[in-house]
Amino acid sequence: MPENILAIDNGTQSVRALLFDPRGTLLAKQRVPIAPYYSTAPGLAEQDPDVFWRAVCEACQGLWAQGVDTSSIAAVAVTTQRGTVINVDKNGKPLRPAIIWLDQRRTEGLKPVGGLWGAAFAVAGASETVAYLQAEAECNWIRTHQPEVWNETHKYLLLSGYIVYRLVGQFVDSVSSQVGYIPFDYKAQTWARSWDWKWQAVPMDKRILPDLVPAASPLGGISAEAASATGIPQGLPLIAAAADKATEVLGAGCLEPNVACLSYGTTATINTTHKKYIEVIPLLPPYPAAVPAAYNFEIGINRGYWMVTWFKQQFGLREQNIADERGIEPEALFDELVRSVPPGSDGLILQPYWSPGLVFPGPEARGAIIGFSDVHTRAHLYRAILEGLAYALREASERTEKRSGVRITELRVAGGGSQSDAALQLTADVFGLPASRPHIYEASGLGAAIDAAVGVGIHNDFPTAIREMTHVRDTFEPDKKTHERYNELYSGVYKNMYTRLKPLYQSMKSGGQHSGGD
Repeated sequence: MPENILAIDNGTQSVRALLFDPRGTLLAKQRVPIAPYYSTAPGLAEQDPDVFWRAVCEACQGLWAQGVDTSSIAAVAVTTQRGTVINVDKNGKPLRPAIIWLDQRRTEGLKPVGGLWGAAFAVAGASETVAYLQAEAECNWIRTHQPEVWNETHKYLLLSGYIVYRLVGQFVDSVSSQVGYIPFDYKAQTWARSWDWKWQAVPMDKRILPDLVPAASPLGGISAEAASATGIPQGLPLIAAAADKATEVLGAGCLEPNVACLSYGTTATINTTHKKYIEVIPLLPPYPAAVPAAYNFEIGINRGYWMVTWFKQQFGLREQNIADERGIEPEALFDELVRSVPPGSDGLILQPYWSPGLVFPGPEARGAIIGFSDVHTRAHLYRAILEGLAYALREASERTEKRSGVRITELRVAGGGSQSDAALQLTADVFGLPASRPHIYEASGLGAAIDAAVGVGIHNDFPTAIREMTHVRDTFEPDKKTHERYNELYSGVYKNMYTRLKPLYQSMKSGGQHSGGD
């Protein structure tokens, strides 16, 4: 009886085909690197949709080349990067390159949301936020600048919907993959009702959107064409999973609202899973969880762990070279850098808003480092980056706790930064909570596999699947004395930085806009 799960994880920089057993053990893996995007003008990020599909095929074929027995597979699940969109014709052929989530194009001067909705937003002081969302929406740019493409569009799909179409031949997608500038009702977890303001903000015919099914439900069977291209057996069920952040939360074992998932990736996020719909930040909805009828309360720090990569590129050549000479991972040497500096980085404190969000903390925010003195070295800067990210996520966790009424008592840390012992210990110390690392790095793929395992009855429900398939590898307990030191800096300095610097940020923003217009 087949009982293994094939999870396909289409990330920003690679596509992975992952084979899991019912205990959550990774039996086989094939990673295919992809170019994240190409750019034909500043701020644009696009990619040929076929790049993703070819990588899916190559990754799957790579598993079979390793000797994986396809007859052992009970089901398939797909998780993908969020917010990447693809226009296709009635035959499923892309009409233009995919617009990647990293794209920065904007469409200014659009007709504002009017009527009662417009009046309500004006009273609530939210008109600017809605206008920002309109300008950011990829569909508005395509409709405005490429009307011929928009008029020919049969379906407007997220990357998840496109990959699902290539696998089963139907325009269908998971409810839990719908994260983007689309007319989706995040509370009801379906397409917005006809009277909803979102249809004014992102005008489109509802018929160009795919059908939706809940997570852990069948999307269809693998088609003959997909079976030929990928080697996945024809007819094998494809089970709906979720977007990669949601499956990462599930794969990290964060099913209860008191257990938070910190993702130390390009965007650093904190997520908790809840049954109740609450907007932790007004107008920014909680996203669908990888569990049906549940929500992920998410707050993100844009370009979060990107700053760690930036530091390594700018200041970490020595560690990279030594690691190459010794044949070891450079992460161990960077951990030594962190440990060479005391908690609090001798008064160097960083605010990690290199790429601010719309509302948190505010669109005018910028990155800042204060407290420099003659004792500081690059090691201090590196530790201050990690501490600043932890401070920002702690502030986000407090906002989540206040709005939800649920106290966070445990942390799970996933993503690339989770592989650093020093970062995990620092996180535990800043939060004053135990921080645990999942047993497997591929938490997002594991979450997709959990959806499939529940969907085909390998496990009866999500609590059982979480218990059987997710495990903690390491737990870092907070040091009481260090936590007290961080509390002093967090409450006395960090939480005051944004308020004190906000007027300067606003002056810099207005000054930048003026000079740019000359």
